[in-house]
Amino acid sequence: MTRPESFHEISKNHLKLLAKYIPIVDRVHGPHHPEFREVRRLFDLIVDKVKKAGSIKPNLDQEWNDLRNITHHYSVPNDVCETYEAVYNALEELDKAYYS
Repeated sequence: MTRPESFHEISKNHLKLLAKYIPIVDRVHGPHHPEFREVRRLFDLIVDKVKKAGSIKPNLDQEWNDLRNITHHYSVPNDVCETYEAVYNALEELDKAYYS
């Protein structure tokens, strides 16, 4: 039986991918989806806390709670691209990994 990946293991790949996608999605969709600007701000906070925590699991309870509220539990709007959807999916996976 394989053990599930830890938050730190999952975050390594997801944070790199999200760091590339989030600015693009913000630039393209931000004017029509102003809530994404808050998603970007919270993502930046998460990255900062993860970096500062090193190998210790950072306290991200507030950031995940805020992201779930802003994104309506990562519900993808109908009028967005696949990259926007990929961002929400990756954030949701990180959120779940954080609490497992």
